[in-house]
Amino acid sequence: MNAIEELRYLILASQREGDRLLSAALEPIGLTTSQAEVLRVLYDHAPLSLIELGERLVCETGSPSRLVNTLVEKGLVERTPAEHDRRMVILALSITGRKLTEQVIVIEQAFYAGIASVFGDTSLEEINEILWKFVTERPTGEALIRRKAKL
Repeated sequence: MNAIEELRYLILASQREGDRLLSAALEPIGLTTSQAEVLRVLYDHAPLSLIELGERLVCETGSPSRLVNTLVEKGLVERTPAEHDRRMVILALSITGRKLTEQVIVIEQAFYAGIASVFGDTSLEEINEILWKFVTERPTGEALIRRKAKL
């Protein structure tokens, strides 16, 4: 295996391990990683249209409508018709959704602390800079840029 192939598989393996660990941490509160991502995006950026939400998601490709439907059914997300266009819906967290998202944040903070402990003194800024070179001007990179902007 050459170095670039190894890098590819290390990135894939790291993503899968991270997803596995985060899934296990979210299981007690009844959420998947994709559902937790939707809640976090709405917590940080709401109100958003379904399209705007989709533009900020990294874990979910395509339309997040099924994810949103599940979260609406669970009472975590509310849909409101847009004032300027009644065909469009605006999404926001319900009170229950906001409280559950605060639990997600605590879980994520512990998860991120675990990741940071693995890297020790390694500069996360340098690692992030290298990874940004790969995702810049690509769909997932654009989604991350929108999330960082907190528009």
